[in-house]
Amino acid sequence: MKVDLFDFELPSERIALRPAVPRDAARMLVLDGAGTRDTHVGALPQMLRPGDLLVFNDTRVIPAQLEGRRGAATIGATLHKREGPRRWRAFIRNAKRLHDGDRIDFGHDVSAIASDRAEDGSFALSFAGDEPVELLLTRAGQMPLPPYIAGKRATDARDAEDYQTMFAREAGAVAAPTAALHFTPRLIDALAAAGIGHTTLTLHVGAGTFLPVKTDDTDDHRMHAEWGRLDAATADRLNAVRAGGNRVIAVGTTSLRVIESATGEDNVIRPFEGDTAIFITPGYRFRGIDGLMTNFHLPRSTLFMLVSALMGRERMQAAYAHAIETGYRFYSYGDASLLLPERT
Repeated sequence: MKVDLFDFELPSERIALRPAVPRDAARMLVLDGAGTRDTHVGALPQMLRPGDLLVFNDTRVIPAQLEGRRGAATIGATLHKREGPRRWRAFIRNAKRLHDGDRIDFGHDVSAIASDRAEDGSFALSFAGDEPVELLLTRAGQMPLPPYIAGKRATDARDAEDYQTMFAREAGAVAAPTAALHFTPRLIDALAAAGIGHTTLTLHVGAGTFLPVKTDDTDDHRMHAEWGRLDAATADRLNAVRAGGNRVIAVGTTSLRVIESATGEDNVIRPFEGDTAIFITPGYRFRGIDGLMTNFHLPRSTLFMLVSALMGRERMQAAYAHAIETGYRFYSYGDASLLLPERT
């Protein structure tokens, strides 16, 4: 499909620079068989049914943004995928000044050797020393805010808390699973009281999630792989929910991508652990999920393509036009949408 089909005009003032306070006060646009309506995240228990199951991503964002020196050159690095105990693949700023074998000094006794430059300009960084890389990053790294926020303001102390979900447990992401940022213990308690359960899986979100689609046709776009895990107990629970006639609702596109990667053509969800580069565009048949809660995404992005596959491109274009016109806040710190397609 032509990427232009997923374009739309987004005024810059619609980009949220801070999350709603409290988190569950964010607005929420609901699309289901009854139409489209405006509400807020705190009303989620009334939007779902007893027996529904929400699936969250329990990844934890690490301080993966680094600034260093290679001789006289300033080098920026954004880690995006672990390749070994001390080796990470990284997107590099000022990459023309970096070559295989160069050492980058990130300060705070943290350094790495660059190697294996890829076609996309990324390098592998092998960190020196014996300390766990996660410990090194706490000294030298910063929270890797998305470029559409970082380009408008500096990262600060608030982001260390704002950019983690209440489910964050498994360290390894360089971007937050942002749909879950809306959840609070109060909201989880209200959902439980309404008979709506929740569970978790893991997908370590990579910085590739922010890369624009640079091709003219979706067939020519290559997704960056991300590591995920869905264990046997969780797979059994998801299958039981659906077998009982209830719905599995992915909270975030990251949770959805793991579930769909774990689901066979027979609609059975199986344990999964490994890389996934699943790319979902209109025409895809969803096998493992019955709905999605997600934020509002960039024009021409793989994530807007995904929601268009779930609900229909024309309907999502109309929904986004409504959201822009009525002041919804977009992207990582923005408002939410609840997408519940009619079952066939």
